[in-house]
Amino acid sequence: MDKQQILQYLSQNNIHHIKFAFADIDGILRGKVIHRKKFEAGLTDGYGFCDVVFGWDSDDEGYDNVQVTGWHTGYPDKPCRIDLSTFRTIPWQNSIPFFLGDFSGDGNEQVPCPRTLLKHIAQQCTDMGYHPEFAQEFEWFNFSETPKSLEQKGFTNMEPLTPGMFGYSMLRLSQQSDFYFDLINLLEEFGIPIEGLHTETGPGVYEAAIIHDHVVAAADKAALLKNAIKEIASKHGIVATFMAKWSHNLPGCSGHVHQSLWDMNKTTNLFYNEADEHNMSDLMKHYLAGQLYCLPHIIPMYAPTINSYKRLVEGAWAPTTITWGIDNRTTALRVLNHSHDYTRLETRIPGADSNPYLALSAALASGLYGIKHKLPLTLPPVDGNGYNYKSNGSIAANLYEAATTMKNSAVAKELFGDVFTEHFTNTRIWEWRQFSRHVTDWELKRYFEII
Repeated sequence: MDKQQILQYLSQNNIHHIKFAFADIDGILRGKVIHRKKFEAGLTDGYGFCDVVFGWDSDDEGYDNVQVTGWHTGYPDKPCRIDLSTFRTIPWQNSIPFFLGDFSGDGNEQVPCPRTLLKHIAQQCTDMGYHPEFAQEFEWFNFSETPKSLEQKGFTNMEPLTPGMFGYSMLRLSQQSDFYFDLINLLEEFGIPIEGLHTETGPGVYEAAIIHDHVVAAADKAALLKNAIKEIASKHGIVATFMAKWSHNLPGCSGHVHQSLWDMNKTTNLFYNEADEHNMSDLMKHYLAGQLYCLPHIIPMYAPTINSYKRLVEGAWAPTTITWGIDNRTTALRVLNHSHDYTRLETRIPGADSNPYLALSAALASGLYGIKHKLPLTLPPVDGNGYNYKSNGSIAANLYEAATTMKNSAVAKELFGDVFTEHFTNTRIWEWRQFSRHVTDWELKRYFEII
């Protein structure tokens, strides 16, 4: 719908309130419900929104190491604009109209808005003559809990929705059919069509793959999917978690990114070349080489939390080395090359805890870097266990190592700009500081009596 059609829809349906939201630096949706009059008034000039949303962490604690906002600026409003193309209604909330928004800064000022960053990189791709087609898929665990019960239990002894290691189970889905059908049907009504939904190996763990779309729309759908699943789960007395790894005894949760570049008519997959040994075009090889080259510089964009790195360990269905392979799930980058329509690259580093806007920004920007610089694909594909191929380097072991590398990287600044790179990496270093000052259960059990 265009602006006039949306206003007509609101009027004809006697709708007085709308909801809008945007993703913060952690990918958490922040937003408001506003009256229709305020919505209409802001369509021209935007809406003022407190920029603290770029100045605090996932626990609403203010950063003390960022420049764009803070006590030193007085936390002023920044102009936020609603993207009318994201219009949808929320079927599990009385069909209230919903929009996504973003921040573009004021004048020459840059605001570290994840969606704005992705839009800039997508425009670069368009300017180069390519249409970026992307999709993200997620694994997540479901628990028969409520936020209150989790608090009362101290996040211990949580009850998974179903028992056992039962991947691709028809039985488990049928036993939770009300939840399962709500996920499929309500997400479809919400404008997030699911290509596939199944159980993964582990108690109460599901995986959903979103149908591919233009990179910005794909990120929108991914960010909305995570929030929507939590809201739908809550209606069934279920808590859904997208932590990368909630238990060291169980597999982690991924957020793999699938991507390909097409011509502007979206008829020709520019990654495909039937005459090549691996059906890979030169363009795809440059794109892949760019991701391999940039990967050590941008790991926090894929793995943004302390917990992310508990998933990136050997033998846990997550990569640890800077490698690629043909349909190889042990490498960081997996090429799928079966046909023209489905040839694509899968970036397997991101966890379910990744911010979709930043994960897709990192994948696209680093791939375009390889195309711009015509980087050759000199690294051979891994045939076998990618965990054993360490000669090209390994993925950072923790968030501090990854964030400090990115903070000092000229490559990261070329990809994302000085302002965003400085702000984002400082937020990740802050996250490490918060973790480092806390005494964990592991330390108490290991040292309290015996040391």
